Amino acid sequence: MKFEKGKTVQKLEVIGEAEGTGTKVRFLADDTIFESLDYEYSVLETRFREIAFLTKGLKITIEDQREEIPKKAEFCFEGGLVSFVEYLNKNKEKLHKSPIYIEKDGDTPVEIAIQYTTSYSENIYTFVNNINTIEGGTHLEGFKRSLTKVFNDYARSHNILKEKDQNLQGEDIREGITAVVSVKVKEPQFEGQTKTKLGNSEVTGIVQSMVNESLSTFLEENPAVAKAVLEKCISAYRAREAARKARELARKKSSLETSTLPRKISRL
Repeated sequence: MKFEKGKTVQKLEVIGEAEGTGTKVRFLADDTIFESLDYEYSVLETRFREIAFLTKGLKITIEDQREEIPKKAEFCFEGGLVSFVEYLNKNKEKLHKSPIYIEKDGDTPVEIAIQYTTSYSENIYTFVNNINTIEGGTHLEGFKRSLTKVFNDYARSHNILKEKDQNLQGEDIREGITAVVSVKVKEPQFEGQTKTKLGNSEVTGIVQSMVNESLSTFLEENPAVAKAVLEKCISAYRAREAARKARELARKKSSLETSTLPRKISRL
């Protein structure tokens, strides 16, 4: 079957017996439509690797034959999102050996993999129907809300946070996190010019409910992981509070210095 400029120019026809099943697509860009026909191998390689991570067991091969010595790569990850997080954290020191993996089927399937490291940054990658939503959206909002709630609830119920202690903030709980959130939405609504931010309001609740239930169960069944993560969260909270108090002290000191009368006036 062949298409040109959005129209069928050759109908589907049988060409022989197949050895297996699958789909083969050959694509040649039309220079009357595309401004540039210069393909960047590194961009395609990154994207194909990403798709292979997001589609467990899918095998993708890319080969660039433009050079004298062709470049070639093959991707297939049976671990799916778990393999994705392991790849992202390959050079980092982990707080727990294996990523946390939770999933939910149904009309809006949700898959999430999480692993904490000793770093101070947060790295959360979100996808909708395998599209990289680099600006986040409602699925990210639901994940963040639930993550904060689940860890605070666990810390309270296990007396890690005392009655007089304040709740941990989202930024404390996300310090050192690497997570991949993937949802499948039948009719996604994207916001903005680049279409990289999910706008479906119902997805927030779906993700939030799933994380509340599944992550809470995981923490109860894996107290060592819960303890290691919460120790880091509390350490981040204390560092944030110390920094806040230091800023307030510096502001007060600066205010006193600027309000002091000039020396000549003060002598009168």
